[in-house]
Amino acid sequence: MATCYRHPNRETGVSCSSCGRPICPDCMTPTPVGMRCPECARQRTRVTRGSAAFGHHAPATLALIALNVAAYLVEIARSGGGLSSGGGPTALDFGLYGPFVAEGEWYRLLTYGFLHDGLLHIGFNMFLLFMVGRLLETAIGTRRFLFVYFASLFGGALGALLLSPDALTIGASGAVFGVFGATFVIARDRGVDAVASSIGVLILINLAFSLGAPHISLGGHLGGLVAGVACAGVILAGDRGMLGARRVPAELALMAVIGVLAIALSIAAA
Repeated sequence: MATCYRHPNRETGVSCSSCGRPICPDCMTPTPVGMRCPECARQRTRVTRGSAAFGHHAPATLALIALNVAAYLVEIARSGGGLSSGGGPTALDFGLYGPFVAEGEWYRLLTYGFLHDGLLHIGFNMFLLFMVGRLLETAIGTRRFLFVYFASLFGGALGALLLSPDALTIGASGAVFGVFGATFVIARDRGVDAVASSIGVLILINLAFSLGAPHISLGGHLGGLVAGVACAGVILAGDRGMLGARRVPAELALMAVIGVLAIALSIAAA
């Protein structure tokens, strides 16, 4: 039997109807959508229909997709047009490349994650981000989701520079792998086994594909995955009451440390 996320010494078989965290009777708050934990109960529940409800709880996911698409359109424009004209001079100017990072072009550790080499590349990454990003952002909130995403993006840069520093690397897949990893760990801990199983299969399939395709950055995928799992560990520590009453600021600070550490190690590895 699970233990209450706020009172680890109390066993319970009841979970919050919104986030799935186990809650004891003292933490249960009756709402129109079932028993909720105190944090979720303080959030306003709005009932919407049709397109108004689509992605309503995932503004950061949709904003990140829009930023990636905008960057891809810039790539197309700078490459002379054509829907498949990704990469090109924009990738050379802003992609991840070890020797240039070593020369002080540290901005590449961020910008590489918004560039893509072709319509299939961005289409696949944005589809995965749309499907899984909404799940994670709804489960942990927009602020924590953004910290997970960017920590994973920097973790992907570190992994790419460790395994292939002299290769030009672009794409959001490192950050997406981090979202995969965080979603898997949190869903498994909160007892959402169906989601955890599906995400686990996706991770294994994509890792196998990464091993078999030489043009895919295995280091970027692994680095993003590790960073995402580390961030999930921080969030679970908050769930268990290990970070005190001000758990969310503590979680954000620790996830920021993960991102900053990945940046520092990336610069050292370049």
